[in-house]
Amino acid sequence: MLTVIFGLSGALVFGSGDFLGGMASKRMGAFLATGVAAVVGLFVLFGLTFIIPGTVTPDTIMWGLISGVCGALAILLLYAALAIGPMSILSPLGALISAIFPVLWAIFISHESLQWFGYLALGIGAIAIVLVAFTPEKEAIKPNLRGIVFASVSGIFIGLFLIVMDQVPVDAGVYPLVFNRFVNISIMFSVVGGMALIRWAHKRGYLGRDGKPRADLVVGDAGALDYKTGIKFALAGGVLDSLGNALLLLGIQSGNLSVMSVLTAMYPAGTIILAAVILREKITKLQLFGMVLALAAAGLLAVS
Repeated sequence: MLTVIFGLSGALVFGSGDFLGGMASKRMGAFLATGVAAVVGLFVLFGLTFIIPGTVTPDTIMWGLISGVCGALAILLLYAALAIGPMSILSPLGALISAIFPVLWAIFISHESLQWFGYLALGIGAIAIVLVAFTPEKEAIKPNLRGIVFASVSGIFIGLFLIVMDQVPVDAGVYPLVFNRFVNISIMFSVVGGMALIRWAHKRGYLGRDGKPRADLVVGDAGALDYKTGIKFALAGGVLDSLGNALLLLGIQSGNLSVMSVLTAMYPAGTIILAAVILREKITKLQLFGMVLALAAAGLLAVS
């Protein structure tokens, strides 16, 4: 029961944070948005260490640092995909892909066993991927290739992040996520600093004057910049992302990786709801059917 509670609540919080991260990336670029979110997330997670007891060991540090690399790439690509949009398609695509690798790892490497209907759920989830992500209905907003690639690769790294989190000692508390954020911040602001240096060199003519510099990853709103609004979205998204990750880690520590990975893959619920309400993105009947199948697959796996 605790696994289900942690998984579903974490998914909803995580998905809402992703929506805000995508909105921030539209206005300030995915690298900077991810870095700002990581900074505020570090403070939130550090505060949680006083509430959730944990022990710092070499394994805690090692797996936390490795998860930081996976998590940084996952969130960066996810924010970039959501900035491209449509969120209501790309978010479920990444989520469903993110569930595949941990489930396979749990079954074939960790030798977790499922009931027969658990394996049936994997097939249902595969069908749901096609229905949700590649709907043929004319009224649906079609994602472009770059958005699909970003969302798909993001899903792979989220899956790897879950596998790494499953290796964390059960008495580690949220400390692995604290070290995760240190890596995330280091990567993102190193890249942002490098991009700033390239842009400065380009403007000074050191790299030639052959057009506008593209040393960024501003993928939404035709590259329009609005740092004031973007930072607000990134700060709020960072708080929700860190809380969602904490719930995710607690769920993995209290249950099976295969179950938790599928429950976590329901995070697009928060993204889709906010995208429909705020951005007025249309959700077609076929997409809704695919989401129902995804929920059914998650439910079957949760009890298997």
